[in-house]
Amino acid sequence: MTASPSPDAEILQASRFFSNWLSADASRKPLLQQVSELSLRPEGFAQFLQKEICAGVSLNKAMRRLRNLVICSLIKRDLCGQADMDEVVTTISQFADFVVQQHLQAIDADMQAMHGIPIGEESDTEQALIVLGMGKLGGFELNVSSDIDLIFCYAEDGETRVQDATQRSLSNHEYFSRLGKKLIAAISEVTEDGFSFRVDMALRPNGASGPLVASFNMIEEYFLIQGREWERYAWVKARAMTGQPGDIAALEKIIRPFVYRRYLDYGAIDSLRSMHAQIRAEVVRQETKHPERSNNVKLGRGGIREVEFLAQVFQLIRGGRDVSLRDRSTRKTLQTLADKGILDAAIVERLLNSYTFLRNLEHRLQYLDDAQTHTFPVREEDQQRIACMMGCTSVAALLDQLRPHREFIAEQFDAIFRDKANNNSETEQGMLAISLSGPDSDELIAAHLAGLGFSGSDATSITQRLMATWQSPKVQALSEASRNKLVALVNNALNIIARQSSNQLLAWNRLLDFMETIARRAAYLALLTEYPHALARVIRMMAASDWAAKFLSRHPILLDELLDESSLHQRPDWAAFRLDLQHHLDQHQGDTERQMETLREMHHALQFRLLAQDLEGQLSVEHLADELSQLADIIVAAVLQSAWETIASRHRREPRFAVIAYGKQGGKELGYASDLDVIFLYDDEDQEAPANYAKLAQRFITWMTSHTPAGILFDIDIALRPDGASGLLVSSVASFARYQEKSAWLWEHQALTRARFCAGDAAIGAQFEQIREQVLRQQRDDDKLRSEVINMRKKMRDANINRSELFDLKQDAGGMIDIEFIVQYLVLKYASQYPELTANKGNIALLIRCGELGLIDAGLANQTATAYRLFRKLQHSIRLQGEDRARVEPERVSKEAQATKALWDSLLT
Repeated sequence: MTASPSPDAEILQASRFFSNWLSADASRKPLLQQVSELSLRPEGFAQFLQKEICAGVSLNKAMRRLRNLVICSLIKRDLCGQADMDEVVTTISQFADFVVQQHLQAIDADMQAMHGIPIGEESDTEQALIVLGMGKLGGFELNVSSDIDLIFCYAEDGETRVQDATQRSLSNHEYFSRLGKKLIAAISEVTEDGFSFRVDMALRPNGASGPLVASFNMIEEYFLIQGREWERYAWVKARAMTGQPGDIAALEKIIRPFVYRRYLDYGAIDSLRSMHAQIRAEVVRQETKHPERSNNVKLGRGGIREVEFLAQVFQLIRGGRDVSLRDRSTRKTLQTLADKGILDAAIVERLLNSYTFLRNLEHRLQYLDDAQTHTFPVREEDQQRIACMMGCTSVAALLDQLRPHREFIAEQFDAIFRDKANNNSETEQGMLAISLSGPDSDELIAAHLAGLGFSGSDATSITQRLMATWQSPKVQALSEASRNKLVALVNNALNIIARQSSNQLLAWNRLLDFMETIARRAAYLALLTEYPHALARVIRMMAASDWAAKFLSRHPILLDELLDESSLHQRPDWAAFRLDLQHHLDQHQGDTERQMETLREMHHALQFRLLAQDLEGQLSVEHLADELSQLADIIVAAVLQSAWETIASRHRREPRFAVIAYGKQGGKELGYASDLDVIFLYDDEDQEAPANYAKLAQRFITWMTSHTPAGILFDIDIALRPDGASGLLVSSVASFARYQEKSAWLWEHQALTRARFCAGDAAIGAQFEQIREQVLRQQRDDDKLRSEVINMRKKMRDANINRSELFDLKQDAGGMIDIEFIVQYLVLKYASQYPELTANKGNIALLIRCGELGLIDAGLANQTATAYRLFRKLQHSIRLQGEDRARVEPERVSKEAQATKALWDSLLT
């Protein structure tokens, strides 16, 4: 009685290619058993190849035998559960690299023997053919029966240098063209042993009509003049399989700006959507002609290509700014998107599971006959074989497993790639477009606005402003595609604003100002079109704050921050932000310009997130000031370290140098547009220290205040340094201590009440705090102290006369500066008796504590603290509307101002 085959044997028999190969030669079975015990690696490929060649087998024949052995080994390991999808795609990708490298090495040696060594005409150095692996090969995710997409290039034109009269010199271009043709033939020609890989060269510049090989200059010129959007997608995967490291690095510098934009490129969604539509149209056409071949797991709806598009659209959008998104692997890119919170981690996990299922199915379709196919076979017997290899009892069971994977992928694909411009009816957008271009534009638009529910006066104002914007030279100069995008945006915006209950006209005017600013940046128009919820958020923010509207107009790159509602509402994780900032700066080590841009972009992004939370009422003024001050501390520390690394003469790795913050930053009361009052201290006896630290301070100021395309970080005020404008830029700790003890004016001691270590050497920070406490705790003559505080306050009031009938929250009697002077006076008067008053806790906390200690009337202390809190809140609200001076009707704060005046009078009159 014949024994029934084992489950493994049965499943292996489902692959006709495997069965036919194994049965064709009895020696293959033990060899396969030996090879398939362990996963294959390049060193194993080399050993087998060397053994065959030593036995007298030609390279081409040996390589084809090795190829069949590798494929069958992978089939056996995969179907018997010894290898996962990662091993399969990695092994076949490594084998493709091995094939190209071995053949190229052999052919190049023969070519050099005939024609000499190719030499660059500029560098006078040896040139080598760079073979770029594209597509799945570039990402080390090749199919077992895939062709390989290649591009050939070389660094420099020139000619070969011959050694003797038997050799005939060729131009480098001719040399590498011949080399490329021979390489293709060696890899892809079908012999009695089959082939190594099918080769596809269609992705090279100009495709089949272009030259087979291209110099770097040719590639760069092509990218600049003719490079198309779909080619950006293709070149994301480009990976050099051969070539010299220096040349590969130079080529990557050419490729990078073509593929990745410095800004967030949401126009990529439109490009990939169009590309996908063309692919789908061709698939539908083929399915219509051959309905029996309608199940394409690669190009069909919910197929492998849609997962790849999901990953790569974010690479094209964000890869210019985020190096971590430049990985060529689809799987690694998806995981990075989850790690960064760009895509939900649970969704990415399901996408990866579905992708793995589809890739496994794709391999089994190819295991059947070693054919490059992605479509379910027609014959029922073959379908059953596929189901068997997938571990399913029937074809129906397999299709039941396949269906939810494809539905989920399609759902996620649609969420990203659905044309959001059509959220409102096409008819409505069409009417608006006609109205803008028609002879009776004003009447047509007014009727359109009335239909949306706008009042008569608002409709008139909105119409006038819209027509003025639409007819402006800037908008008329836009391409038709951009104007259509703008129409869609305007239509969406009008629908959103119509649903608002207040500030409709204000929001509209600010939004149009913003749209005029970004009109020529198609990427920003695309973002707001693709993400209507981001447009709605923009409109809410602009309705709430003129300052926010202007900030966003100056930094439209921040639109990206509005896409993820959950992260927008999260409180900052400062430790994580500090590490992330340093990581980005390290990526651009040595590139000062890019580091300065990075600092500004990341600072503005965090500031914008806090602004969004502020406008939604999630932050109190005090909490916001704490967060903005913490952000400034981190930026100051990062700038300090980065600036130090640019000083060639620096005498030590870490500077013994500190930044001391005064004023609003010192008191942790920073606002959005506050400048930084700082001084610089060092404690270093090295003879080079003074000069190097002076350079560091100057460079620090430059890094902070220089205008770049991303704006500035902070204005810096250094007037509070010892001896003011006539003093040295940096001071030693010892000289600062002497100055504070013997030479400083009283107002400088007042300023010390709101000073603190901000960044740099913590030991110097501790020394500063000790000096500060010693100075503040000095015993003082009360009459002299009171007189100097009163005189200083008078000078300030005389310099800031309020000629309006409004109450100036900051400068007027009973306002914020009076309260700050009261606190400073109390600290300087009583700190010798009550050391706790030197703590930098803020004006409100110190006022209340002085009341508790009985130094002032407790009731007045609480009333004044409440007044200060209200004044700050009102000032903040007014500043958000873009006003330079914070002034209100006197009646609004009369009670609070009276309380402040009463406390002032009790202490300082």
